[in-house]
Amino acid sequence: MTSTHAELAKRHRAVLPEWLALYYDEPIDVERGEGRYVWDAEGNRYLDFFGGILTTMTAHALPEVTAAVREQAGKVLHTSTLYLNRPMVELAERVAELSGIDDPRVFFTTSGTEANDAALLLATTYRGSNQVLALRNSYHGRSFSALAVTGNRGWSPTSLSPVQTSYVHGSRRRGTPLADLSDEDFTEACVADLEDVLGQLHGTVACLIAEPVQGVGGFTLPPDGLFARFKEVLDRSGILWISDEVQTGWGRTGEHFWGWQAHDACGAPDVVTFAKGIGNGLSIGGVIARAEVMNCLGANSISTFGGSPITAAGALANLDHLVAHDLQGNAARVGAVLRGQLDAAVGRVPAVAEVRGKGLMLGVELVRPDGSPAPELATAVLEATKSAGLLVGKGGLDGNVLRIAPPLSLTEEEARDGARILLSALEEVGTR
Repeated sequence: MTSTHAELAKRHRAVLPEWLALYYDEPIDVERGEGRYVWDAEGNRYLDFFGGILTTMTAHALPEVTAAVREQAGKVLHTSTLYLNRPMVELAERVAELSGIDDPRVFFTTSGTEANDAALLLATTYRGSNQVLALRNSYHGRSFSALAVTGNRGWSPTSLSPVQTSYVHGSRRRGTPLADLSDEDFTEACVADLEDVLGQLHGTVACLIAEPVQGVGGFTLPPDGLFARFKEVLDRSGILWISDEVQTGWGRTGEHFWGWQAHDACGAPDVVTFAKGIGNGLSIGGVIARAEVMNCLGANSISTFGGSPITAAGALANLDHLVAHDLQGNAARVGAVLRGQLDAAVGRVPAVAEVRGKGLMLGVELVRPDGSPAPELATAVLEATKSAGLLVGKGGLDGNVLRIAPPLSLTEEEARDGARILLSALEEVGTR
């Protein structure tokens, strides 16, 4: 008898693109969720340590979000930006208040990809240049321009580009000539690399776009303060700094509300992009920029779906819940518990090369006995944890990094339960 999942997977493959990735040898249909748990269509329960790629920020089926969406749906679902939109204005005010940017303006999109696309448009227009700096191992989305600044080969299907991108060192260490440097020496080497790259470019450079913690890149992160040093170099030439906070924003790292704030010695970025967690599953993203940059566009522009009444209402309820319940603080406290549990695998499980990250954004890098990346082990761990009732993600330049990012309301008991399952899977797979 064909299972519910097998039948749906067959239909999926018959009508959707081959390049649309699915987790697991036997993919699952996640049918419902509550809190930090989800249930599939065959009734199996899982503790969710990936949150739909860091998107379920507070909790599945958060009552406040459900109520806000239900109330707004009973009024009007859609109007577009050609009309005043109270939920959008109220959400923009809240985001601006929390942004840390002087005289901010907020533009809403429907995804992080579209947010980064808009940020690149602003920067290249403001600076009158199509030259862009990005980090190696980066990922900024699926659109033509976002792929043009993506430095991770596994997610970049074309070399064609609307911008001229130069890649600099800044986050990834393992597997590079900078791997064994101290934080101080790594920072100095990256600054020197940035200055060297700028010295090879001709004329005006528009911007540097960078993730404070590289998401798809396997939760690699620079030493605190590195982007402050970068900003000193950028400011000498008026080059804008775009901080891609699609995965790091809203307190996920625990220590700060925004990832860039670990690097704020020289002030805020010129532009911040966001998405994922603010909507808690609703399709919303956006750009925050100081007014001078945001208002530089001279052509007409609208957004049909960006900041729609229903998504803005749900996102505002979600953001208010996050702040009122100090989920940033919870990410710091419970993240430390989870990190402490996972650190036990280093040295005990031969395949675990490194545990890294901040708050509830943790990566576990897996390698073979010769030290080379082991994507096959990451895949095996995903299968093992699924069988035991835990969902995790994977990423990294070679697909060999486990990505752990539960909703920020994760309890200490749930952290320990999930860590137990993950450690058991690592010991089973990583000692073969």
